[in-house]
Amino acid sequence: MVEEIVASKLLPEGAIQLICGGVGDLLDHLNEQDVVTFTGSATTGKKLRCHPNIIDNSIPFNMEADSLNCSILGESVCVDDPEFGLFIKEITTEMTAKAGQKCTAIRRAIVPVAKVNAVIEALKERLNTVVMGDPNVEGVGMGPLVARAQRDDIRDTVTALGQHCEVIYGGNNAPMDLVGDGVEQHAFYPPTLLYCGTPLTTDAPHSIEAFGPVSTLMPYDSIDQAVAIACMGRGSLVGSVVTYDDHEASQIIMGAAAFHGRMLVLNRDCAKESTGHGSPLPTLVHGGPGRAGGGEELGGSRAIKHYMQRTAIQGSPTSLMAITREYMPGAKTSSTDRHPFRKYFEELLVGESLTTHRRTVTEADIVNFGCLSGDHFYAHFDEIAAKDSLFGQRVAHGYFIISAAAGMFVDPAPGPVLANYGLENLRFVEPVHIGDTIQVKITVKKKIKKDKRPEDKSPTGVVLWDVQVSNQHQVIVALYDILTLVERKHL
Repeated sequence: MVEEIVASKLLPEGAIQLICGGVGDLLDHLNEQDVVTFTGSATTGKKLRCHPNIIDNSIPFNMEADSLNCSILGESVCVDDPEFGLFIKEITTEMTAKAGQKCTAIRRAIVPVAKVNAVIEALKERLNTVVMGDPNVEGVGMGPLVARAQRDDIRDTVTALGQHCEVIYGGNNAPMDLVGDGVEQHAFYPPTLLYCGTPLTTDAPHSIEAFGPVSTLMPYDSIDQAVAIACMGRGSLVGSVVTYDDHEASQIIMGAAAFHGRMLVLNRDCAKESTGHGSPLPTLVHGGPGRAGGGEELGGSRAIKHYMQRTAIQGSPTSLMAITREYMPGAKTSSTDRHPFRKYFEELLVGESLTTHRRTVTEADIVNFGCLSGDHFYAHFDEIAAKDSLFGQRVAHGYFIISAAAGMFVDPAPGPVLANYGLENLRFVEPVHIGDTIQVKITVKKKIKKDKRPEDKSPTGVVLWDVQVSNQHQVIVALYDILTLVERKHL
């Protein structure tokens, strides 16, 4: 994958590198402008986080570690409910997908004590259908581990867990029927289910993780107990609640959310479109507290900020506008004799503005707009009711004000401005009464160049305009931004 990324030349040379194996003294060469992002075992993450050079230079370190994630079956769920089947499917999927070697896999399955036997039998039945072997062979549902060392580590960990829990399915000595040519036994570990009958007094399943197709089943007597068991993992990347009772889900989420970076509520209504317990939402801010590393998922444009040094800039609005290339309220503006809507994208300057003529709002304006729009709200039409309102008298429609404003600043002739892209951040600050006079000031706030697509007749850009509507007392009555599609002269 990395070879393909490098070959594509989408990134600058050297921007992405892959090291398979030890990193030697790499961390010794980092400085204050570097950043380290780590995902892996909590033990390794702690060692890296404490590296002397990282500490001495205060190098940003984002850690997302493997954790003992849990899934809770709601008390209200019956064996015949769809949610019961969803719970069994989710546990099985998280045990077998990638051979259970996922940082988000379900390590602890927390179920009502009355449903323990039913869950065990259902899980055994489902796991019996899992075919192990070469993933390229049709029908194979679980492939090999990463390496033989991983297999040995899982065996040792299951042995350690077995001193506190009962192995009820799979285990170190379980036979494996493998499908495919050339597959070897030592590359695989069977799906393994353990049972811990005393999860509140036994720490092992909350602190020892077998990084493979291993999960531990544990019972609870009440919602409060389920929450307590979930929190004993001391910080997880994800927890899930399978229930159709929203009150029950709310109780569990409110009790356990502080110990999880992400929590999923799974039921029959969302199952078809749910990404599932093990699929992170990388464009949202979440990772996991405590054992999970205290870091966050890094994906989408938001994650870019993690790799950037952010600096606060102070100065006058005009200075800030020059530095950021975005208009700041209060900055000095400029204007010419030529209407800004008659200018191409390249000709417009950030901070360039137009102040329009004035218009006095009449009762006829309000009546006509109300009849046209169908908006006969009492504050616009009922003199008596308006007197008792917070306005004290009849007022113009807010949408009339921005409509009138558009009529005041738009140049009607065809030209470089091709279309209105939309309106953002609208606020009606002060009421406009009958007899008030309004005036509009529009200013180029920001310019965004667009790539020309094959179907475009001409190259374009988006111009964000700051719009201020004021009354005769120079008091702002409405604030908003509009976006226009503007033609460019050149590619």
